[in-house]
Amino acid sequence: WYQRRVRELQTFQHYFKQINLSWTMSDAFNKAAEEVKGLKASPTDDEKLALYANFKQVTVGDCNTSRPGMMDFAGKAKWDAWNSRKGVSKEDAEAAYIKLVEELKARIGMA
Repeated sequence: WYQRRVRELQTFQHYFKQINLSWTMSDAFNKAAEEVKGLKASPTDDEKLALYANFKQVTVGDCNTSRPGMMDFAGKAKWDAWNSRKGVSKEDAEAAYIKLVEELKARIGMA
């Protein structure tokens, strides 16, 4: 699911560049989003959820969808993580995302 979200980011970044709206995300955030794809190993599930939640908070804002159904365990975990960031500003979510990526780079290393 994480790689699918990264591909979505790439699509959105391409779209924003085409219509000159890349200002919506900071350069440091964009760099961190690229760097996270080059980690030597996969982050833990909790780290992936934190990355996902902060990414969604930066790119979409507060959670705006209903909670997935009872049998969608991964969807519920992702929704809960994102919803837990409700009310966090874009700038604070960006800072948390960048900090986590830097911590992962230091702990896991880059490929």
